[in-house]
Amino acid sequence: MGKPTGFLEYERETAPAETPKQRIGHFREFRTPLNLEKQQRQGARCMACGVPFCQYGQMIGGMVSGCPLHNLVPEMNDLVYTGNWKEAYMRLSKTHCFPEFTSRVCPALCEAACTCSLNGDAVSTKENERAVIEKAFQEGWVTPQPPKVRTGKKVAVVGSGPAGLAAAMLLNRRGHEVTVFERSDRVGGLLRYGIPNMKLEKSVLDRRIHLLEEEGVRFQTGVDVGRDKKAAELLKEYDRVLLACGASNPRDLKLPGRDAAGIYFAVDFLGQVTKALLDSDFKNPPYALAKGKQVLVIGGGDTGNDCVATAIRLGAKSVVQLEMMPQPPQSRAESNPWPEWPRVLKTDYGQEEAIAVFGKDPRVYQTTVTEFLKDKKGHVSKAKLVHLEPKKDEATGRVQMVPVEGSEQVVGADLVLIAAGFLGSEKYVTDAFGLELDNRTNVKTREPYQTSVGRVFAAGDMRRGQSLIVWAIREGEEAARAVDQSLMGYTNL
Repeated sequence: MGKPTGFLEYERETAPAETPKQRIGHFREFRTPLNLEKQQRQGARCMACGVPFCQYGQMIGGMVSGCPLHNLVPEMNDLVYTGNWKEAYMRLSKTHCFPEFTSRVCPALCEAACTCSLNGDAVSTKENERAVIEKAFQEGWVTPQPPKVRTGKKVAVVGSGPAGLAAAMLLNRRGHEVTVFERSDRVGGLLRYGIPNMKLEKSVLDRRIHLLEEEGVRFQTGVDVGRDKKAAELLKEYDRVLLACGASNPRDLKLPGRDAAGIYFAVDFLGQVTKALLDSDFKNPPYALAKGKQVLVIGGGDTGNDCVATAIRLGAKSVVQLEMMPQPPQSRAESNPWPEWPRVLKTDYGQEEAIAVFGKDPRVYQTTVTEFLKDKKGHVSKAKLVHLEPKKDEATGRVQMVPVEGSEQVVGADLVLIAAGFLGSEKYVTDAFGLELDNRTNVKTREPYQTSVGRVFAAGDMRRGQSLIVWAIREGEEAARAVDQSLMGYTNL
């Protein structure tokens, strides 16, 4: 283990962040990593538990406890503590394709299951991971790994998000010829256009994509499979097709006034902002989208928080974020013991910024929209809200959020961003391949990752539904093994 008494001697210390009012003036990452000496002390806090739930990655109490990638967390933390950075990188690379992504945007399931968090603060494994991979890039340890022998097999990967990139990396290193198709103008999928630059700078993404290209992975952008390119063409040209298109079918709100101008899906709004920034080399942020407007964000999750932060940077007059469910408790309830994922109140960076700018938390709990009101030009101008309360359905036994009579109110809303989640894969893609779906419109697969159509595999959010990047990477890795097994009759991935 690290230092046997490290968790007693050292307090948890994380990368300092710019103040909210400083960072809202730009779209860059705003945390300054600790120096290596301090980071090594953080590695010393790891207890090397007999049962390290941090790397368990399985279901407990209906939620995942620990890292789905099964990163060898105590071993990596020990190597960080002892300053063996290259060995730490090699250890991390055994299980993880892209630690530079998760160390920035993952909610750190490993830390939620850390034994140190039972009676104190968890080990800062996420930042230890970031220090390892950035040290590796700095020292030149991360190098292209093209295969020495090609198999002669060709694989098409549709979608260049985390699942598609992970699968492409492994299948290419195995020796297969891999082409990744992306319908957007740039590679990256969710990593590019779904996550704001202040959480994941796109130079970090480009750095990895350039490495994949040097290894031999081919990327074709602006190709919308199912429309621009037929499924039959792919199956004719390639030995296997892996679909990793994401759960890109946003959940809509079928309400009166939904057709008003100024109402966007959150992912479209975030993507539009990022594209404008990239196209102008960050010189022309699209202020017109939100400047001086009353912004209403519908959805209390991570995407909703990203919308809050982005709207503030674009000069919003006010921001309100609606959450249907009750406010979580400040600390774990008795029904939510460690090492389950903690269902507790979390104030993220966007909410911190709203508090600093507007003087209050933007979140309004147990509230939803019932109608959008338009102005004379057909643009959204107001929204009717109603308060909700939990009630148990006697027939099913399930608790549902129902409107409270007489609690209606009207609020100003010049820009509405719907961040209510996703309903699964997009119909035109699944129809193009004739795929069988489950009752949640996700692609139905039989293990391992094989769809109902021969030679077609699926992975990531398209298969499992909307989830975390770390899960998408795991799915991409496992799907690569399944495709390789299918092609070669065995796999060494």
